[in-house]
Amino acid sequence: MANNSLKRLLSDSVIYGLSSIVGRFLNYLLVPLYTYKIAASSGGYGVVTNIYAYTALMLVLLTFGMETTFFYFANKKELEARRVFSTALSAVGVVAALFVALVFVFINPISGLLDYADHPEYIEIMACVVAIDAFQAILFAQLRFAGRAWKFAFLKLLFIFCNIGMNLFVFLVAPALAESHPSMMGWYRADYQVGYVFAINLICTASITLGFIPELRNLRFGIDFALLKQMLRYTWPLLLLGLMGILNQVADKICFRFLVPGQEGDVQLGIYGACVKIAMIMAMITQAFRYAYEPFVFAGGSGKESKESQALVMKYFIMFTLLAFLAVVAYMDILRYIIKSDYWEGLRAVPIVMMAEIFMGIYFNLSFWYKLIGKTWWGAVMSAIGCVTLIAVNIIFVPKYGYMACAWGGFAGYGVSMVLSYFIGQRHNPVPYKLKPILGYFVAAMLLFAAMKLMSPLPTAWRLVANTVLLMLFAVLIAYNERTLVGKLANRLKRRANGIAQ
Repeated sequence: MANNSLKRLLSDSVIYGLSSIVGRFLNYLLVPLYTYKIAASSGGYGVVTNIYAYTALMLVLLTFGMETTFFYFANKKELEARRVFSTALSAVGVVAALFVALVFVFINPISGLLDYADHPEYIEIMACVVAIDAFQAILFAQLRFAGRAWKFAFLKLLFIFCNIGMNLFVFLVAPALAESHPSMMGWYRADYQVGYVFAINLICTASITLGFIPELRNLRFGIDFALLKQMLRYTWPLLLLGLMGILNQVADKICFRFLVPGQEGDVQLGIYGACVKIAMIMAMITQAFRYAYEPFVFAGGSGKESKESQALVMKYFIMFTLLAFLAVVAYMDILRYIIKSDYWEGLRAVPIVMMAEIFMGIYFNLSFWYKLIGKTWWGAVMSAIGCVTLIAVNIIFVPKYGYMACAWGGFAGYGVSMVLSYFIGQRHNPVPYKLKPILGYFVAAMLLFAAMKLMSPLPTAWRLVANTVLLMLFAVLIAYNERTLVGKLANRLKRRANGIAQ
């Protein structure tokens, strides 16, 4: 049973993972595009980073934990999944519409408070984007619940291709057309690059909603208020948990412009925001894992087999994220060309941010103990402690150390939440995690990371060769320690190859 469940998890992870990783990888095309077209000294990329941080925060508020709540209630045998879906979608839709209305009514004080009085349309555009994203979040959750991974992947990738295509046109094609055919390009302004970033996002996000027409056409909209009351009772701690979790990710980018005001703040934030994009490989892995893992765990419950699977999956997650961490560090001399050289000074923050992302992934894997026993308020408490840690580090050290304090703040915040979740969880709903091999992999990875840093004085070519050898050492360590798993995979591939040959 556990093996079949893990096979299903692996299959779904491949689809979700490919859509997420390939999509994020393609989206990386926008990072060099923005950094090469928006000069670091202008602070424009800092504005993009700051507003997207607000958008991420508002998305958590507008979905208020309804994705996880939907999975929890839809898996209850006594409830009709379609009725749960309708209630969740309608509730989120009403809240999102109310949010947009309030933003448009109070746009002047809001834009003034956020220091965007000269461009209030930035706030209006992204308010619409986040409202649509919140509505779509429940629609995408329904696809995951129904096991429709392929449609999920198709729509996610469609957004990416649409977004990239429009950005390439606006930043590369439109300037040339404006010079050669000015009468055709009356709408184009060379000094409005940041505004175009947000406008393109709105167009693409709204367009993806059309892909859900079949689901919406067959849906009987309405709210079961008795059910909604139960869902809200379950979800409000998740809202606090999500709020604390997202603050751990974006609080530094929101606070930065207040702690380092003016042009200097936008410039530093732009450099930091561009460089941490390289570290987002961890966010990709964690997100792909979450899409497949959350429905899997809720369906399995909290029995012995489910706990054994959780322990096994945790070990594999840590193994492969540490391998990814070392791979990024090993080839930083190549990966840095993703961004323009004006931004390279911020690359020293990348390893710290990546390790913080690994801590966040571990914390997510640990979080199911309180979700499965219905004590979601524990998550809010632990995330709040982590968030307070992050914000404290930022407030105390950002004015002196700039964006490096942001990186260490995330490391400290997620590290605290991770440790608390493990020790408290083992008391309330213990899972037999394989601590000895997990700690062994961490120690090995850190020793190899230190060795890579010692290679810094070498010429680039020799440094890349040495780092490759060190990276392969970690891969060999994994293959040796997990030789039983490797053997099973090899035998399976051999049987399939023999079957094809016959």
